[in-house]
Amino acid sequence: MTRNLLKNSCIVAQSFFVLTAALLVLGCDKKPEPVAAPTPAAPTTETQAKPVLKPVSTALKVTPAPVNQFDFSTKKDPFKPFVAVKLESAPTRESLERNARAALPIHSFDISQFKLIGIVMGGKENFAQVIDPNGKGYILKRGMAIGKNDGKVISISNNGVDILEQFKDDNGRVRKENIKLTLPRKQ
Repeated sequence: MTRNLLKNSCIVAQSFFVLTAALLVLGCDKKPEPVAAPTPAAPTTETQAKPVLKPVSTALKVTPAPVNQFDFSTKKDPFKPFVAVKLESAPTRESLERNARAALPIHSFDISQFKLIGIVMGGKENFAQVIDPNGKGYILKRGMAIGKNDGKVISISNNGVDILEQFKDDNGRVRKENIKLTLPRKQ
């Protein structure tokens, strides 16, 4: 029985294959019928003749060579900052000291505006105390800078404080000026 069933299924498959092939062969034999082109009407005196249009060429247009899609040489760098910062040359030790001194109030007044209020003698060093015009006090020792023109404390003695100022005059020459701050006399 299984043999008959297997034989029948093979016959069915073969007949299906033959019928499909026959339909394909018969269906492909037909050629399309040509379409009749309309005949142009003869121009009459009442209608004017239309200009004849030249046939448009169906040839492919020449396209430019493909551009490199990954060429970003004309684009702005997205990782650069919007604002360009000018970097100055490395600051020197003198300019750093000058800037630090300018930030302190002791360097914003003229030396003649300070008042010497006390001197401490003894030990290894002598110290002096001065007050600026705003009433703020400062302790001075030998070698410290004071005043607008970078005056240096040279010595501190019983008589007062000696300060040496070096500055450039209008002619560009370096001038040195010794200034002495003294204690006020008792009355």
